[in-house]
Amino acid sequence: MEHMQLVQEQRGNGLTLRIHALTRVTRFSQGANGLTETREMDGRFTVEAELQGSGVLLEPGAFQYSVGQVQASVEQQQQGGFLRRAVAAAGTGEGAFATRFTGQGKVWTEPTRKHFVIAEAGGEPGDEMILDDRAFYMAQDTMRVGTHTHTSVAGVLSGNGLRQPKLTGAGIFVVESPVPVSEVEVIELSGRDSVMVDGDLMLMYSASLKVELRPLVRGLRNAARSGEGLVFVLSGKGTVFLTPTAQHPLSGATL
Repeated sequence: MEHMQLVQEQRGNGLTLRIHALTRVTRFSQGANGLTETREMDGRFTVEAELQGSGVLLEPGAFQYSVGQVQASVEQQQQGGFLRRAVAAAGTGEGAFATRFTGQGKVWTEPTRKHFVIAEAGGEPGDEMILDDRAFYMAQDTMRVGTHTHTSVAGVLSGNGLRQPKLTGAGIFVVESPVPVSEVEVIELSGRDSVMVDGDLMLMYSASLKVELRPLVRGLRNAARSGEGLVFVLSGKGTVFLTPTAQHPLSGATL
């Protein structure tokens, strides 16, 4: 479409996901071939899901329109699962609902000023991804959205510990990001090193990683002098996706 510019594309089994940047006209000019337009990106983005026999699970309220032989239904995620608009349900142990689209055709989402990142999971053991609690947007319907509780940090927090959305299964998916995909930093951990980071900067990470929540500097006096609060320390084998350039960081998890 002339009013869009392709940003990212990923093909999966029966599904193609595309991120588009919307554009607007900034100038008209008259040439030998008639009137021409000059367009530039206006800061909004949309997701196109081309269904070729597969399906997608979409964040409720994000649908704009579909073209083709596309069927929509409401699907409950696993018990305790949650999406961004159903965080309260996760706290009560209730399941969350996603809109499922299947068939042959294209599904378009509402334009937003948030950025999007397409990723893929192979479905192997340890390949699950833990997401920021506001990051989930769309996933192939071969995947499931659930809740992961970090028992290793339960003692630091009141209640049941740290809960975050967890994506399992094989497929391609889309997450919302405060920064463009080119500014997302991907760190691969081999098992020897660790990552220490402010939780607001974590977009997603492998569920295989061990997570510790602790003060940046141990000791009450040293912590007060550093001016820093609690940080996340991730270790083991896996991948961490960070957004270090985010101006308005997302919250790291639901407590």
